Amino acid sequence: MKKQRLLPTTEKRNRKSKNIDILSTLQIVKLINSEDMLIAPAVGKEYKQIAAAVDMIVERFKRNGRLFYVGAGTSGRLGVLDASECPPTFGVSPLLVQGIIAGGKRALVRAVEGAEDKINDGIKAIRKHKISAKDVVVGIAACGLTPFVRAALKEAKKKGTGTIFITCAPEAVKGIPAQIVINPVVGPEVITGSTRMKAGTATKLVLNLLTTTAMIKMGKVYGNLMVDLKATNNKLKDRSVRIVSEMTGLPRKKTEKLLKNANEKVKTAIVMHFRNVDSQKAIKILNTCGQSLRKAIEK
Repeated sequence: MKKQRLLPTTEKRNRKSKNIDILSTLQIVKLINSEDMLIAPAVGKEYKQIAAAVDMIVERFKRNGRLFYVGAGTSGRLGVLDASECPPTFGVSPLLVQGIIAGGKRALVRAVEGAEDKINDGIKAIRKHKISAKDVVVGIAACGLTPFVRAALKEAKKKGTGTIFITCAPEAVKGIPAQIVINPVVGPEVITGSTRMKAGTATKLVLNLLTTTAMIKMGKVYGNLMVDLKATNNKLKDRSVRIVSEMTGLPRKKTEKLLKNANEKVKTAIVMHFRNVDSQKAIKILNTCGQSLRKAIEK
């Protein structure tokens, strides 16, 4: 007799929403929101695994390694989104954190049917990016079963790469080929199988925790200030001025002049002020301190 395949939680029917189509608009909104309230506590139960994953990422970053997200559909798009937000927020190279999605760039804006089932494409993606033992690969699959993602992880593991897996299906955890598994169990979706909902939100929260905490540990934040941001638009330019002004106590005009002399780099400007040095000397001090602003100005 064939062993019956265990249905992942992400594919099960939610009893609370089985008659959602006959509810009023207000009742539907309330029901969806009540289910969304289960997400943060589910992520919170995984804090030890998330912290371990961050430590793995930071250790590889310090060895000039990179972080790759691998996913399909919503999971892939969330990985690409988180990766794309790192350069402007933390001033890092776009190569440091990268997102790989089944089906390629086209899949970001339109569903590429069958892409998630292509095992060879997952293997090729790891080889194409020349992923090595210095890097970390985070596989993302709400159901935990996506062949593209699993194949990519297995290939990465062969190369000694650090491996992490994010899934919302507890049934899939046992056979996942990863060193660390992050498994926020948010329960069945309000619309059966629509993992763009609770599972997608849980995934976004986990990805935020991974990169934000890693960047904090890498000295990209002072207190809760974004001191390594890239001022690529007027909003970020204004934020740069406010950060430097708040830390130095200088009025706006003097702050703007200081930033100009620092080539618009917030960290450099702050070190120039507190250490009374020019921009080149400030850069050297930051490099000596491992880019830690706290060490650079408090030494």
